[in-house]
Amino acid sequence: MRLLLDRRIAILLHEGIRGTHGKTGLSLLRYSESPIVAVIDRECAGQSLSALTGIKRDVPIVASMAAALDYNPEVLVIGIATKGGVIPDDYWHDIKDALTAGMSLVNGLHVPMSTMPDLKALLKSEQLIWDVRQEPPNLGIGTGMARTLSCRRVLTVGTDMSVGKMSTSLELNSASRVRGWRSKFIATGQTGLMLKGDGVALDAVRVDFAAGAVEKMVMEYGQNHDILHIEGQGSLLHPGSTATLPLIRGSQPTQLILVHRFGQTEVVEGVPIPPLPDVVKLYEMVASAAGAFAQVPVVGIALNTWHLDEEAAQSAIAQVEDETGLPCTDAVRFGAEKLLDAIIQG
Repeated sequence: MRLLLDRRIAILLHEGIRGTHGKTGLSLLRYSESPIVAVIDRECAGQSLSALTGIKRDVPIVASMAAALDYNPEVLVIGIATKGGVIPDDYWHDIKDALTAGMSLVNGLHVPMSTMPDLKALLKSEQLIWDVRQEPPNLGIGTGMARTLSCRRVLTVGTDMSVGKMSTSLELNSASRVRGWRSKFIATGQTGLMLKGDGVALDAVRVDFAAGAVEKMVMEYGQNHDILHIEGQGSLLHPGSTATLPLIRGSQPTQLILVHRFGQTEVVEGVPIPPLPDVVKLYEMVASAAGAFAQVPVVGIALNTWHLDEEAAQSAIAQVEDETGLPCTDAVRFGAEKLLDAIIQG
């Protein structure tokens, strides 16, 4: 299925460039090496992608799939990540237009499309629908075996969902490779899978097997790499999140990087984000499980400052360093070297 992402891609992203659900499409635009030829967002059609997002990629924004066909795309990628993974009603017309035009489809939402009769009826022999969120076969429960590996295992954890855990892990992986390390990014979500072609969509795995699914990947790659950068999911603070604990147990991390959006004070209404030093203590306590497992330090803070100008971002970073006593930076904006230094020393 990875071959689908080597073809000319259009990203379906209605209201995702300016909205809150566009992280899949925006991450593909920022990190993917795939040939992306059009972004479909009726709200931003005709505007500059780089001016809107800061992503240095010259891709036209169009209003519909019909308009995107002028750029000869071969694959349509659904670029939103909605709550519950539900397909918005106003997306169906563009999806069916793409399939009718002979394109394949990459779907990262929870709702599977490859088995829908009305979509299957539109497919010709060379077309495919890839439902990214699928449970891998032959999974077992976690055993804690990853603790026997000699490589560093760095897990990003967060104060909330969608704060930048994947982006931080990707930036750390790139920085590690620049230094000559045998480094591997371990994808645990649909966007990471689209970017790297392997991994596991953890929220598609039955909860009893989630730690085992992570452990299987870590054991597969850990023996041939110096460092694994494991993409975090969810948050221990979020009442709807179940993915963070299996990631901790399955990967048996050697270090944690805490990711936080500066200025955010609540996870959901009525559920506050505690002071960052308390969140650091929480993650370190859960990771060690009162001594059942090794001590796992949070060695740095990755701060999401996308909503701030550069001066305010630098001030926020300094404030968090004073508050926590830990190295802090925005890895996407300013690079991950400071955090990587902390990992090496930690």
